[in-house]
Amino acid sequence: MSFLQIKNLWKSYGQTQVLERLNLTVEQGEFVSMVGASGCGKSTLLKMILGSEFATKGEILLEGKPLSTEPDAERGIVFQKYSVFPHMTVLKNVMAADEFTAAKFFGRSFGEQRKKIQKKAESFIEAVGLAPAISKYPHQLSGGMQQRLAIAQALMKAPKILLLDEPFGALDPGIRADMHVLIRDIWQKNKLTIFMVTHDIKEGFELGSRLWVFDKVKHDPQAPSAFGAQVTYDLQLNHGGTQPNAEELAAKFSAN
Repeated sequence: MSFLQIKNLWKSYGQTQVLERLNLTVEQGEFVSMVGASGCGKSTLLKMILGSEFATKGEILLEGKPLSTEPDAERGIVFQKYSVFPHMTVLKNVMAADEFTAAKFFGRSFGEQRKKIQKKAESFIEAVGLAPAISKYPHQLSGGMQQRLAIAQALMKAPKILLLDEPFGALDPGIRADMHVLIRDIWQKNKLTIFMVTHDIKEGFELGSRLWVFDKVKHDPQAPSAFGAQVTYDLQLNHGGTQPNAEELAAKFSAN
């Protein structure tokens, strides 16, 4: 049984068909990059895996069971826009999720429980390279540092799946390259299953162990919203050698 199964999945908004007939399986530990033109349903599928969007038809199974209808600790997400609390330090930002779980009414733990949560948060802050900034507030951090903070937050609940929605799109090339090294290291060390939406085809090839390309197979000029996108390419990526169709595909998307 595959780790995650997408079975005859359709998604529409009113008369607009966004996705149709998706049948895909993902094994634990894969890094799936999702690319395609704007509006082709990449982020919609990501939100469906998160649980914040629902299928019009079909289902997504995680370890043989339907996904929870609400986001939960099994799925962490990092957005392009930094999802951090501006009034909290780096340490408190990372501690927040466990503190709210441990003390729902006060949102703050005490004593030995707090020490345990803090130690755990410090280990993730160290892992993303933010130890020197542990007492700083988000406005004192660069864009790349804020995104590192968002990744530490997402990892705090030890998710089975990490979802990345254009996580590096707002960063300059130098910082982006550093973030690529970081996310690859985190993926390998934590044995995560990752789904990443990106508009950068080169980024998709560089980071992913697998590449999904979304496109509309059918087009009707009289009813442009009648058909949804499908995964038209599903490539296993071998970073030690030549990628099948990689150059052709990269050229195609660079031209669009």
